[in-house]
Amino acid sequence: MADHFPPDSKSKAGKKRGGKSGKVADFRYKRASQPKEQRNARKGKQAYGRAHDTSAQSSETAPGKSASGRQTASAARFKPKDRPAYRRGPHPRQAYAALDLGTNNCRLLIARPSGQNFTVIDAFSRVVKLGENLATTGRLSDAAMDRTLGALTICAEKLQRRNVHLARSVATEACRRAENGVEFIERVRQETGIMLDIISAQEEARLAVLGCHILLEQGDGPAIIFDIGGGSTELVLVEAGGKVPRILDWQSVPWGVVSLTDTVGRVEGPADERAARYAKMRQVVAESFAPFAERIATSSLHPDIRLLGTSGTVTTLASLHLELPHYDRKQVDGLIVPSQSMRDISTRLSSLSPAKRSLVPCIGQDRSELVVAGCAILESILDIWPAQRLGVADRGIREGILRSLMAADFESDRHRTPAKPEPNNNEQKRRSK
Repeated sequence: MADHFPPDSKSKAGKKRGGKSGKVADFRYKRASQPKEQRNARKGKQAYGRAHDTSAQSSETAPGKSASGRQTASAARFKPKDRPAYRRGPHPRQAYAALDLGTNNCRLLIARPSGQNFTVIDAFSRVVKLGENLATTGRLSDAAMDRTLGALTICAEKLQRRNVHLARSVATEACRRAENGVEFIERVRQETGIMLDIISAQEEARLAVLGCHILLEQGDGPAIIFDIGGGSTELVLVEAGGKVPRILDWQSVPWGVVSLTDTVGRVEGPADERAARYAKMRQVVAESFAPFAERIATSSLHPDIRLLGTSGTVTTLASLHLELPHYDRKQVDGLIVPSQSMRDISTRLSSLSPAKRSLVPCIGQDRSELVVAGCAILESILDIWPAQRLGVADRGIREGILRSLMAADFESDRHRTPAKPEPNNNEQKRRSK
């Protein structure tokens, strides 16, 4: 992957939050207290140390510091002597966690290393609508923040119960854009112990690529990996090669399923009004994509271009393509779908009334209000990158975070000098002779 991204000229997140995100924090979650006898019995058996952090959080900042750079008294790091000399990289029984607070969803993933991959041991997902009405008010509403805090409280309990070794918690577009985003992050820290890192759009794009690129269809041509979120959409032009594709160009636009719906309006009313509203959505997104479309125009002419999408929109439309009665991740994640099929489904959904959309399998009431905006964004992507097939990924930022954490932990161990074993008594006597 590229060492850096093109400058994120539209985002002020870096300056506003006090510096660039990107370093791995090393916070641990405090274990439940144990009787002294049990603690003594377990001494010497803890292969990976027992430094604790009283807060259930992680941010990608310097170890022992908060996202704003302040020293956290509760943070503690392992010293080299705390780790056995024979350890190299993540231990298969250590739990790592990734929390992604988006504009519409709060998602948590807890996993353990498993060879080159990882095994999920716990997960949580809830629609919190944090960015509800943000596009019109510029602020996170009290109701939205309360809903989100309820979900984050559950996440904090899971993190502590699973004895998570290392984690990272990120917030994306809603907190980037909201006037009270920083204040909400502080409230989350005080009430749940979770320290959210408000990441930039470029970091969000990087993590999405890292999390799902393994599902990119084989080929020699360039590819676009995209993530349709609640408050923004990231598009990344990549070139295959190496363990991770090399990033050639990228763009983030402030249009996701929530922000686009709130700005243009819901696709409802008579058929002609629904068609006009959908056309307006397409126009708004196309105008935002225009600079990126111009830059990648030459690449899109390659005969072997590929496309991979990660979002609720893409997975929902893939479910409809398969005519599934209920969503099934095993059938959707990694699926390759004809792009024309996704266009046809998008056109059909945009023409339905909200009541009829809510009756479509795999959509339901909540998604019926937002899926049309996702369809408009997807069709706009297909306009500028006319790949014949679309890869579908039910994975993204959280998986990217987990891979980053495990890789960083491995590198930390690899560069640590092994402790020199002390000679036993017989060895000392032999040397003295």
